[in-house]
Order: sequence, then structure tokens, then C-alpha cells
Amino acid sequence: MISLEVLAFFAIVCGLVFLLRMAKIGALVAFLFAGILSGPYVFNLFEVTGTWQTLGDLGVLFLWFTIGLEISFSRLWAMRNTIFGFGAAQVLLVAVVLFPFLFDFTGWGVMGAVMVSLLLAMSSTSEDLQLLGDRNQLNSKVGRQIFSVLLFQDLLSIPLLAMLPVLSGKSFNLGATLIDVLVLSLLLIVGVVIVGRCILNPLMRLVSKTKSKELFLLVIMVNIILWAVLLDWFGLPAGLGGFLSGMLMSETIYRHQISAEINPYTTLFLAIFFISLGMGLNLDLLYDKWYMVLGGLVGLMTLKFFAIFMTARVRRNPAPESTFISLLLAQGGEFGLLMLQLMRNNGITTIPAADQELLIAIIVLSMMLTPLLLALYDRLIRAGKIAQVNKKNLQTITKGVQPAVIICGFGRVGQIIAKLLREQKIPYIAIGMNVNAIMEGRENGFNVVYGDASNMSVLREFGLSSRTTRAVVLALDNTETAHKTILSIRAIAPRVKLFARARNLTDSKILLRSGVYQAFPETIESSFFLGYGLLEFLGVSDNKIEKLLYDLRENNYEKLDADITMGEK
Repeated sequence: MISLEVLAFFAIVCGLVFLLRMAKIGALVAFLFAGILSGPYVFNLFEVTGTWQTLGDLGVLFLWFTIGLEISFSRLWAMRNTIFGFGAAQVLLVAVVLFPFLFDFTGWGVMGAVMVSLLLAMSSTSEDLQLLGDRNQLNSKVGRQIFSVLLFQDLLSIPLLAMLPVLSGKSFNLGATLIDVLVLSLLLIVGVVIVGRCILNPLMRLVSKTKSKELFLLVIMVNIILWAVLLDWFGLPAGLGGFLSGMLMSETIYRHQISAEINPYTTLFLAIFFISLGMGLNLDLLYDKWYMVLGGLVGLMTLKFFAIFMTARVRRNPAPESTFISLLLAQGGEFGLLMLQLMRNNGITTIPAADQELLIAIIVLSMMLTPLLLALYDRLIRAGKIAQVNKKNLQTITKGVQPAVIICGFGRVGQIIAKLLREQKIPYIAIGMNVNAIMEGRENGFNVVYGDASNMSVLREFGLSSRTTRAVVLALDNTETAHKTILSIRAIAPRVKLFARARNLTDSKILLRSGVYQAFPETIESSFFLGYGLLEFLGVSDNKIEKLLYDLRENNYEKLDADITMGEK
């Protein structure tokens, strides 16, 4: 039976998420607070058991998968200057600034201080991307730079994960370790290319032909778990397997649909991960050594802020942009928590267990503090105390598809519409689920992608926006699917014009009642074209034919309704 503890737990989570979201603070902070309140040090609703840790590990696995899903080779190449310029400079400078403090005041060895410096240089990918999304700045100039830094940090996680054995007490040879990391990275890159293009693409193509969402999702799950288990066999962290799985999927045409399908599960398991972190936070330690935690928290965020600020200024970012970038990246991140957890689970004592507890507390508190500092930052802007980020930069859109028209469905109707738009050089994107048609369309130069157009996440992913999208074409052959798609479109862009195909007049009326601007019944319009040719052959003038057809089309074919509705097919 469901216990009162479970009810109390969900009440706490819902209440915290509601309150913090009303205060425009990220939900992840609410999950951390919920874990603290539900843990053994406050209400003692639950203990951090193996089940919680397993579910939390799945959250981390899915997080790494979604990160890998964003890192395709084409995207890396397009953003290489910012990623490997700003990103690398930020991590290096922060690590250089932190290292002497850690080495002098902790008594750790060189390798321990180096590793922790690099771990603390990492920021929270999930929190920062969520905060940028909430502020509608993911596609701004500042957002693009922050994303590039986070992307470099995610890439850096591969060699850091590979260096875990060094901290386990094994003999250390710098040259051999660098060679091992280089060889591993090259093997991973080659493996991603070969497996992604030669195995996964054909497999996903077969799965997509079944048109089963359940099978599609299960194959994604199996792929994630398979790579996690495989790398675990080789003695590497399972998170790296999730990361590789995401990179494999990023090289397929199904990447956007995969992202839409997996996101709800990622959010759920990641929430459990942060709740378990909150439960595991040692409040007794915080109480006994509050001065050390407070000093470490202030020191970490202050040093990171100024190091990142200097890096941003060297890259010629104005002071307001540099301030915002530094503030958002000044916290610790999930990767540091993951590595410390792995070190603790594997008995790695390069960093003493008590110090690991302190570091975990500092990182968790820094993540909780970031949304609060941003709220204060916004208040200071409104009060005119500090300069606002340049609005021109906020409107700078990332390079990618910004379609004026979105075509939902890529059958014969969608292909003809796409051809007309291409001939007129009007930017468009077509979304379909017929794999054969999509592959042939891409070979013929059409801008068509795989995805479920009724899914809001997919529509957002492909650029549906009230500001940039002028029209949406519903080239779908199922009225029920079209209705679901209309609801998803209206939820994102309520005022965008919708044009739809309909099989007959009855379907046309249904679509118009659903909010479609114009719906064209195929049976009637094809009859009009046939009749036009016939009347023209019989000597009727073009003007008379056009006036006749105009009258018949008026008021949604009102004059035809009484005559043909009963007998149309």
C-alpha cells in the first residue's frame, strides 16, 4: 500500500516546485530542497537506499545521453572557435586560479588538487541550460557562448573520466596516461562514426517503419543501457556509455524525435538524482563545519566569477555580458558531484572522505545559490544599479533553420508544397515520419527531417515560433492527427496562420472549426481543375470559369454543400 510518507513526499515536491517556479527559480533547486526535507536529517521520510541510488544513476545516465545527443560532429565543427577558444580558456584559467588555494590549504597531493580544480571548473549543464531557456536566451549571443563553454566542459569529461584509475592509487606515468586518453578518444570517435552510420541508421530505419512509438522508445533505452554496460565491462564509468549513446544517435536523422521522446524520462530520473543528492547531504557536517562550507562556497563562486569575467573580457565581451556569463557559470556542476560520488563508491582516497563530503556540500549549495543570485541580478537591473545585457545581442539567433514555413507531413502533398517553396527560395522545413520518403527527399535536396509534428518538443526543436514562423502547412492525411498537431501548434504559436489539406468537405469543416485559416478539400479542388480544363475545351472563357469557381469556393463551398455532402467519397 501507498504510505503517508509517499503522500507527504509528493506534497513537499509539488509545493516547492510551485513556490520556486513562482519566484522564477529553477525546479532543480526545488528537487534538492525536497531531498533535504525528506531525508534523514529533517522529516526522515526516506533513507538513501540502493533503489534511490539506482534511479539517480539512471538520471545521470539519461543526462549524459541528452548531452551527447547535442554533440554531433557538424555542430562541433560549426562552433569550434567558441568551444575550443572560450571554453578551453575558461576551464584552464579557473583551474589555474583554484589550484594554489587547494594545494596550499588542504594538504592534498598534486594529482588530487589538479583533479578537484578541474572538477570545480565545471558548471551545471542542466541548471544553466534550464535557466537560459526560462529567460528565453538560449539563442542569444550570450546564450551561445555559455552553451559553448558548457559543451567544452562536457567534452573534457571524457579524458577526466578516463583518468579515474590514476586517482585509485595506481602508478602514474604522465606520458602513458596521455597516450591512453588520446587513443581512447580516437577510438571513441571512430566507433561513433562507424556504429552510428553503419548500424544505428539502418536499425532505426527498420524501427521507424513499424510506426510504433513504444518500440522506438524501447530501442533508445536499450541503446543507452547497452553502451553503459559495455563501457562498465571495460572498467569505464557508465555515464560515458550514456554520453557515447547520445553521440551515436546525434549522427542519425532521428535525433530531434529521440530528444522529444526521451526528455520526459530524463526530467523524471534527473529529478530523482537531485532529490537523492539532497537526501544524502550531511546536515550534521554542515552544522559542525559551517565556517568551512561557507568559506569554500564564497571562495569557489568568487574565484570562478572573476576568472570567467576576465576570460570573457579578453574575448571582447562588453562588461554586462561578461557579468551575466560569469554569474551563470560560477557554480559547481553535476559532473563534479558524479566524479566525487564515483570516487567515494570506488574507495578512492586521494581526496579524504570528509573532504569529499565538504566538496559535495559546496557544489550542491552553489547550484542552489545560482538562481537566487540571478533573481538579485534582475532586481538590480530593474532598479538601474547595473547595466542591462545589450538587447541587440539578445536578438542574435544561432545559425540554423529558422523557417518561414513549416510543413507537417511529407507525402505527395507535402512534397509538392516543399517544391513550390524551394522554387521561390522561401525558407521552410518539412517534418514527416515516412522514412523512405524522407531519405529520398533529402537525396533530392529537400529540407525534410524525421519527427512527429504533433509533438510540441519536436515543433520547438525545428523552429516553430510566433516571431519567425509565418505559416504552417498541415499536409496530413488523418484528421485526428491533424487536430492533435493543431493543438500543439496553437500552444506554441497561437497566431500563426494554418493551411491544411482535407480529403473532403466534411474534413475541411472540422479543420476550420479547429482554427485552420484555410482548408482545401482534395476531392472538390481536383474536380475544379478537371472542370476548368473541360469548360475551356468547350469554349467557355477563362473569366467566366474563374468567376464560376470563385462563387463555388465562397463561404467554404457553401453552394456545393447541399448537393454533394451526402454522396461524396
